[in-house]
Amino acid sequence: MFYIQGFIRLSTLVLLLMSPLLNAQEAAPARYETMVETLLRDSIARETAHGLGQVPAYAKFLQTQFLTAGFDAQDVTIIPYEGTASLLVRYRGDGSSNRRPILFSSHMDVVPADPNDWVRNPFELQEDETFYFGRGVLDNKFDVSVLTTLFIWLKEDGYVPNRDLVIAFTGDEESFQETVQQLTRDHREAIDAEFAFVVDGGGGVLNDAGEAIQYKVGFAEKTYATFAVTARNPGGHSSMPRSDNAIFDLSDALKRLQDFRFPVETNEITLTFFERTAPLVGGEVGEAMARLVSDPSDAEAIEVLRQKPEYVGTLGTTCIPTMLAGGHAENALPQSATATVNCRIFPGNAVTDVMGTLQLAVENPELDWSIVGMPVSSDASPFNNEVMAAVKTSLEPLYPGIPVIPQMSSGTTDGAFFRAAGIPSYSLTGIFINPRDSFAHGLNERVPKNSLPQSLIFWRSMVEELAGPSAITAP
Repeated sequence: MFYIQGFIRLSTLVLLLMSPLLNAQEAAPARYETMVETLLRDSIARETAHGLGQVPAYAKFLQTQFLTAGFDAQDVTIIPYEGTASLLVRYRGDGSSNRRPILFSSHMDVVPADPNDWVRNPFELQEDETFYFGRGVLDNKFDVSVLTTLFIWLKEDGYVPNRDLVIAFTGDEESFQETVQQLTRDHREAIDAEFAFVVDGGGGVLNDAGEAIQYKVGFAEKTYATFAVTARNPGGHSSMPRSDNAIFDLSDALKRLQDFRFPVETNEITLTFFERTAPLVGGEVGEAMARLVSDPSDAEAIEVLRQKPEYVGTLGTTCIPTMLAGGHAENALPQSATATVNCRIFPGNAVTDVMGTLQLAVENPELDWSIVGMPVSSDASPFNNEVMAAVKTSLEPLYPGIPVIPQMSSGTTDGAFFRAAGIPSYSLTGIFINPRDSFAHGLNERVPKNSLPQSLIFWRSMVEELAGPSAITAP
């Protein structure tokens, strides 16, 4: 259930004042809610897609916000990388816990958006009574704006954590993820942490009635891998067509991929996710989840879940063609045609083995296959009782008793690289959204407006649960 913004703020404040878990100082003042919205408005106006060179300016803008709030210049560092950049921010603690820092990660870049396809201008923050709209408003500039405001709020309150807190805003998560690799390779000491919160995934789930039904914490991710498959041909003049045609050959291969499905795979995380989600979802889908947990080979249950985009990726490896290129002239037979096939690989499967499976599936040994880039895989992060308890405590004033469920993400975030570098990572956010409203990477991207005050409250509580309570108390 959604409310107009003023009522959201009032209702949230009342909940917090009534809660024994949070004191009055922890209710986000209206100025910080306004700060998030202002930062988000500026952020959305910046077209930070790959290749446009806008990320460094965005990083500079954010750097200025931290410096203006009183952060030392040596603790707010822009790290250039070719045409993009990362931004590191260190909030220094007093070291009294004798524990390593907590890392908070989000990304400043977005996927491209064509304004001609959108109902609203994707590079102008717009809103109605329920949502904010704009490219990156959900993935990931909302969380960048929230984390920036959170650190400023804490700094202006005089909060002193018992360990350092570190922000890492990366610059190319939506393309090659080279900035996070640069951080883990060349700046490992600067991002060293006991664990990382990848504030780009997980989060709360709303049902069709607008009710919060569960909160997900990501413990693992599937391997992100891209393959290029190319059909080649001598070509010739278009006035003399032949049956052996590179575009036809590639089309036949893609049709076979369309009909191919990888076998279902499960692990402890996915089975726990389905087991705990089944009673919350209910109906045919919930029943299918429960049946799958009892019998992972249940064909009917598998088919039900495979029809749901939000669950199909939890069932195993998935591969889908995402781009096409072919031919060299309109009046010539094509000498080559290439498809880009993007895969999200279930943990435990090698990238080369998946490519081999695809090669067999298309039944054409004449096609050329290659791996694009350097895929990274990582093990699941260990279960962390302290983190899970902090999540439950921080959600209690907002959604008392809401189930908190471990999740394996079907997508890939910078968390995969932090895990590979030895930093356990957990994906979560203060956003609550119905999966049907999640248009990240798609048209008319949106985020519920009431996630703004909730996110500030949630993350303030998370910091104080894990890095010590605020010394400021209510009068």
